[in-house]
Amino acid sequence: MNDFLIEKPVPYYEQFYHSIKKMIFEGKFKPGERIVETQLAKEFNVSKSPIREAIRILEKEGLVIVDEKSRVMVYEPTMKDVEEIYFCRMALESFAVGLTTKIATDAELDEIERTLLQTEQAIHAVQEDNTIITLNELFHSLIIQYTQNSRLQKQLNDLKSLMYFFRILNFQGENRAEIILNQHREIFYHIKKREEDQASKAMIDHLKYDLDHLIEVLPKSTETTKP
Repeated sequence: MNDFLIEKPVPYYEQFYHSIKKMIFEGKFKPGERIVETQLAKEFNVSKSPIREAIRILEKEGLVIVDEKSRVMVYEPTMKDVEEIYFCRMALESFAVGLTTKIATDAELDEIERTLLQTEQAIHAVQEDNTIITLNELFHSLIIQYTQNSRLQKQLNDLKSLMYFFRILNFQGENRAEIILNQHREIFYHIKKREEDQASKAMIDHLKYDLDHLIEVLPKSTETTKP
């Protein structure tokens, strides 16, 4: 009897939250594009309430903007946004990697290394970009997780959705998967050798490179049809 579990149905608003978020990440909703709640409600034959709740969560995460006329727009990154978020990442993640280098167990380091191997295999197998991007995110997430610092984790978790959004944009360009993987390997090389300062510097260099590349591709990425 103890093995019998009843799974609660996923609320409508949560389903719409994940669906709209996925559509934004996949580019089906473009940066700057308007999302019409009534149109979505009609398309899915539901009331506007779950759509509005999903929009509220997405607004909190920064993926949509609600203007003074209550119109919902997909977040459109500016250079200022990108620079501010990456400067936060440089400060927080350079500290995180140094801490993880110092305190992570050998088993935890093995887990990070497995992520690099999985990424390499995914690249060689020519898997979808989303798979590789998710593995890249996991590399950073494990480093943050193994700091055992809940406040640091919360600071970065608040930026998680926008960071993933930027990772998708940052993946544009020739050989980006290989370039990012090699930079992750450089970071891990210093982690495994327990070199805190070098690991922190490698993380900052990696994020600076990402920032420079993102600034270069951003104008092309945000070309949209305005409402």
